[in-house]
Amino acid sequence: MVYNKESANSISEHLLQIKAVKLNVANPFTWASGLKSPIYTDNRKILSFPKVRTFVRQQFVDIIQEEYGSVDLVAGVATGAIAHGVLVAQEMGLPFVYVRSSQKKHGLENKIEGQYESGQRVVVIEDLISTGKSSLDAVEALRSVGCDVRGMVAIFSYNLEKAKENFKKAKCQLFTLSDYNILIEYAENNNYISDKDLKSLAKWRNDPEKWSEERVVK
Repeated sequence: MVYNKESANSISEHLLQIKAVKLNVANPFTWASGLKSPIYTDNRKILSFPKVRTFVRQQFVDIIQEEYGSVDLVAGVATGAIAHGVLVAQEMGLPFVYVRSSQKKHGLENKIEGQYESGQRVVVIEDLISTGKSSLDAVEALRSVGCDVRGMVAIFSYNLEKAKENFKKAKCQLFTLSDYNILIEYAENNNYISDKDLKSLAKWRNDPEKWSEERVVK
């Protein structure tokens, strides 16, 4: 769920202005999965803009302090959330680890990189939530070594029903700084998209797979 509607609008404005989020209905993007999409998100761009980077960091810190209280460790999901997680950990004076998408094939064969202990209270930082599968894989990795995962905070979510189901099933609380619905509303109100595009964007939100299939057929 989006933590604060007012700050979510500010995040949406930042993401669109720095082109961390791009919208293009006529020439959709192709995700790594092969899915065609009218939206593409690259939150790594935030790191190149100090004011935006600081705003995101402070929003994360505020949510953690207000919702999760005292925590022992900040964990970032590789690779997009590593830098954001480090910024949060530095601001809060906490240790940091990151969770790989898969276990290393050499050396110590770690999946979790950094120093951690069983029983530590952990908040996970993520940059983007689509279906939630890779994000929750990181949560499971931390839980498997005895960490007490209090929840996750993310910059942006596509707000897909599949993600909501996955987080509910995993019993992991999720707060996001903004999401697809709020960003599209902001984009409409500030002339980033046309009424025609708005209808197509709404169709994608309701059924991304069907929207993608229709574009492939064309």
